[in-house]
Amino acid sequence: MDVGELVDRALRRDRRAVARAITLVENASPALREIMARLAPHGGRARVIGLTGAPGVGKSTSTSALVTALRARGETVGVLAVDPSSPFTGGALLGDRVRMQEHAGDAGVFIRSMASRGHLGGLSWATPHALRVLDAAGYDTILVETVGVGQAEVDIAAHADTTVVLLAPGMGDGIQAAKAGVLEIADLLVVNKADRDGARATVRDLRQMTAQAALEPGGWRPPVVSTVAAEGKGVDELVERLDLHARYLDDSGEGDRRRRARAREEIVGIVLAELRSRTGDLDGRADLDQLGARVAAGRLDPYTAADELLASLA
Repeated sequence: MDVGELVDRALRRDRRAVARAITLVENASPALREIMARLAPHGGRARVIGLTGAPGVGKSTSTSALVTALRARGETVGVLAVDPSSPFTGGALLGDRVRMQEHAGDAGVFIRSMASRGHLGGLSWATPHALRVLDAAGYDTILVETVGVGQAEVDIAAHADTTVVLLAPGMGDGIQAAKAGVLEIADLLVVNKADRDGARATVRDLRQMTAQAALEPGGWRPPVVSTVAAEGKGVDELVERLDLHARYLDDSGEGDRRRRARAREEIVGIVLAELRSRTGDLDGRADLDQLGARVAAGRLDPYTAADELLASLA
């Protein structure tokens, strides 16, 4: 189908058209510019919730439980599950998303696994564009589950309205989260697998940490929620807290600020990608080797070397 038909069908939430559009996004299709231009007037309505955390905390199970709770009250839900990439195919290693198969036949749910393809920060470079596709397609809430890579998982805060950081007891997660700076991006903290030993201590530690954080007047202090996602326990409270944060974003103006920041990040990403495509492979440039040798020998500082390289590219 041509781009016009593809977009028209995607706007009607045709699952095949939505999937095809996201595939074109991932493959950086020449049609991508036209697709984004046609979708632009139809976006800006979906709530984007990011879920991040170290491997083993139950991100996929929690995502599935949230889908169930949101569908129970009539919301349509899109899920972008960003997985590690296969070194052989470049595809998503966990693309089957076994834990979410219960939603596969639900017409109100769209689930897509995306390969990170080496992108740092737990997300795929195509994530912002895929979010635009799902937003324009009319999904009420979009859940973004990031790669479980631990301390690099902070990019999600630049792409989500609400960032949920999941932790588990017995993993030293409270301390690790503080060390990694993850607490700074959290709008909600969830201690999953709360039926395990040490869960109460983890909740207590996290509440003490958040209580010590300095807030601006009227600022948001991240609540700590206990869940056993595999059994659906605590999920209703989590949804309530998500709703409270959504109201805070609307009332405080923080939601508009985050959406503008998200748009800026997307623009910068496109500009940098375009620069890379125009300049080619920098690593293979002979002048870069020469500049590297001069910097290593102490005959040139790295900033001056960077200026010379930029001048040669211009």
